[in-house]
Amino acid sequence: MTLYEDKQVKTNMKNKPFLQALKGEILEVPPVWMMRQAGRYLPEYMAVRKEAGDFLNLCYSPVLAAEVTLQPIRRYHFDAAIIFSDILVIPDALGQKVAFKTGEGPVLDAIREKSGLQTLNPNGFLNHLEPVFEALERVAEQLPGETALIGFCGAPWTVASYMVGGRGSPDQKEARLWAYRDEEAFGQLIDMLVEASILYLRRQIEAGAEVLQVFDSWAGNLPPDEFYKWCLLPMKRIVQGVKAVHPDVPIIGFPKGSGELYISYVEATGVDAVSIDTSMQCGWARDHLQDKVTVQGNLDPLVVVAGGKTMEAAVHNILATLSSGPFIFNLGHGLVPETPPENVQRILELIRL
Repeated sequence: MTLYEDKQVKTNMKNKPFLQALKGEILEVPPVWMMRQAGRYLPEYMAVRKEAGDFLNLCYSPVLAAEVTLQPIRRYHFDAAIIFSDILVIPDALGQKVAFKTGEGPVLDAIREKSGLQTLNPNGFLNHLEPVFEALERVAEQLPGETALIGFCGAPWTVASYMVGGRGSPDQKEARLWAYRDEEAFGQLIDMLVEASILYLRRQIEAGAEVLQVFDSWAGNLPPDEFYKWCLLPMKRIVQGVKAVHPDVPIIGFPKGSGELYISYVEATGVDAVSIDTSMQCGWARDHLQDKVTVQGNLDPLVVVAGGKTMEAAVHNILATLSSGPFIFNLGHGLVPETPPENVQRILELIRL
């Protein structure tokens, strides 16, 4: 029996609220996890981060990556763990130089024309990512029986925006310009990322992931026609490619900032759930999305920093609005380093009263 098959047996034997919600069940107490729940707001994470030295070293150390994945589960008993990694391991594995610099974030050797695609090599890139799969296996073996395990990747558009821009940017100018000026060549990059993402996600499932999330953090900056080409269609291909082999594994999409385009994204891609961002009104998501898929979200990470009655009121509002349908409590984006750990604990107390 493979690890994946063994994990499926365990899943069937255990009551996992997170998986129930993704099947469309409405639970009295919604499951909860938080994006970036393993990270710089936790003192135990900072100790491991110091030991690892470089951020990519941490991502590629199976023992340390598994440890930081499990830290928030031990502390808070979230309903799901998400493997500790980064969306830029795919370009790194394809041969593009990726570094994380203190105070700057990710820095890449930018690819801005068709000739730059020749520097990428998709052959054997999964071997480069073997430490991620080993980390997943380690976490799967140690998780409590009621806790689900999430694998993830960045969506092709978002990953491409870093590969072309060389770093993060507020408007993804370089990637958008290349897409406008040479749609065919930019499409080749997207095609490469779609195929790599499918293989990467399948392999994560084989290593123990029970759910997948695809982060399209920069989807909201594209006009509708470009959103269709570079976000919606690639995601549809990814969902089809993964489910052709693993039809029962739920996939959560996160086209952050895309507003009303969430509707076409849900209807066309085949995702099982969508994570909604902080800017979306919960009532709109209830009325337009929740009859189609499970909705996940969408507390403002900064209100978690603020805490107090303001945070408690925001939590209660989300629960009151979305708990009548299939729902997973989460944030509208990831926890930030300034987050007081006790505020995260208070949110869980409010949800699980």
